[in-house]
Amino acid sequence: MINKDFFEALKDLENEKGINEEVFIQALEQALTAAYKKNSGMAKNAQVKLNPEKNTIKIYSYRTVVDNVEDEEKEISLEDARQIKHAYKIGDQVMQEESTKDFNRIAVQTAKQVITQKIKEIEKQSVYKDIAEKEGKLIVAHVKRLDQENVYLEIGGTTLEGLLTKRDMLPTDNFKPGDVVKVYVRHIRDDFRGTVVQVSRTHANFVKLLLEMEVPELSNGEVSIVNIVREAGLRTKVAVTTKVANLDPVGACIGNKGSRINNIINELNGEKIDIINYSENPADYIVAALSPAEVSEITVDTAAGIAKVLVPENKLSLAIGKGGHNVRLAAKLTGYKIDVKPTLAHTNESKTNDVVSTTGANIILDDDFFNDIDE
Repeated sequence: MINKDFFEALKDLENEKGINEEVFIQALEQALTAAYKKNSGMAKNAQVKLNPEKNTIKIYSYRTVVDNVEDEEKEISLEDARQIKHAYKIGDQVMQEESTKDFNRIAVQTAKQVITQKIKEIEKQSVYKDIAEKEGKLIVAHVKRLDQENVYLEIGGTTLEGLLTKRDMLPTDNFKPGDVVKVYVRHIRDDFRGTVVQVSRTHANFVKLLLEMEVPELSNGEVSIVNIVREAGLRTKVAVTTKVANLDPVGACIGNKGSRINNIINELNGEKIDIINYSENPADYIVAALSPAEVSEITVDTAAGIAKVLVPENKLSLAIGKGGHNVRLAAKLTGYKIDVKPTLAHTNESKTNDVVSTTGANIILDDDFFNDIDE
């Protein structure tokens, strides 16, 4: 069974699959040893050794030299050991070659199984390693097939599929087989189906990475993203800053005549994106976060993390946003609870808050407030 052709086949596998021949040799020796013990029914210690240089397979059994033999399969007396080799002493291992005559058929079957399994394992490990490096990154894939709930993507350079579920798709996404699509690799996991590459177009990091692709100042570190929040399909808010003098971080992200930000908006099928300047002044930061709304007055209680904002009555719906998404995102972006009301609702109640500004605002609305607006 083990001959020159066999070892040459292992060499071919090494060249074709890039798998070191030694990997196969070690796996084969372990598997053949177990198969030999099972086939022979022996309890003795045995080991199968493959020699690629001589194109041979040999089976060796091992027994320990002892004074009194209790297990003949694993032990040998000093007297019997010295008949084999005079130099043996107590505790030595006596190695003897066993016959392979009745083992060839079992060996052939075992070798085929081991080689096939080892190739699968190594290829899987290699593919997993390659795709694992893409986790948390943006990739370009092709739509392979669809069903009612999911889109399955072909990931270039791998044999794996990307899984884009309904919850990870934009409400406006409409794919067909062959489409090229950008996605964020959200998570890679193994389950009973194999390796599952979960991708997303709704994750906030998807927009973050799209920005880094479009804006060199972000990728080279001149501009940095402080925070980004998103309600996919509706709006994303991004707070940016810079330590570079005379560099406008918002302008850098938007680009000349909106060229950079428009590319991203197009990728997101028209989703609105607000790029704002981060400020350590809570009032200014909150006002910017409420963009595109116009703020008349803001009162910030930094200890409680609450901001009260007044906006022109005709701008109230803009400040709140559809379903409250604008004020909700502003709150998430800044970390402040925001209460927004129209200017006409302003009273002369005393203010004991830490910050008062007419240039910034933050908003959080409760259900009662929404009910009031609807009425």
